[in-house]
Amino acid sequence: MSAKDEVATAGETESLDTRVRRRLRQLRTEQGLTLAQVAERASIDLSTLSRLESGKRRLALDHIPALAAALGVTSDALLGAAPAQDPRVRSEPIVIHGMTMWPLTKRGPSHGPHAYKVSISAGRNTPPDPLPVHEGQEWMYVLSGRMRLLLGDEEFFVGPGEAVEFSTWTPHWFGATDGPVEVVMILGPQGEKIHMHG
Repeated sequence: MSAKDEVATAGETESLDTRVRRRLRQLRTEQGLTLAQVAERASIDLSTLSRLESGKRRLALDHIPALAAALGVTSDALLGAAPAQDPRVRSEPIVIHGMTMWPLTKRGPSHGPHAYKVSISAGRNTPPDPLPVHEGQEWMYVLSGRMRLLLGDEEFFVGPGEAVEFSTWTPHWFGATDGPVEVVMILGPQGEKIHMHG
């Protein structure tokens, strides 16, 4: 930007600051980057970047090229409005352990819970020994079929329209009884690791 561009009115500068802060935070979180990672890439002090993003420090124009490079975008992309995002979730199904899992949520950076539509094959009918245990909670809603759920020493049969929620610190397993089952499932990061990566 030229010196003339730098001499903007207070209103324009505030608008630019606000826009760049919003884009900086958006691009950083979309890429799953921490403030420390962006600060290191941009050769900016971490506390400076934190104050820039929170609005506690005024944005200097010479920060823009370094921040844009750190985020892998052009300066114009950092300065401009965010493009409209496609709200549709387009992910390939995952086939593992007798289940086909269709992601229903986008892969965000926060490692929060994610939703899946899951088809449990009729062949998933023999629980492992021992039953798995891991950190977290799981929630399932049966769409069709009849699901068998083991929680510790307890056994439950869950039909269409029924939901279950349980702590995964309890030894657990779920499968089919007399045919395939379709469920909607919400998994946290530990549950995803167990169910999707063995």
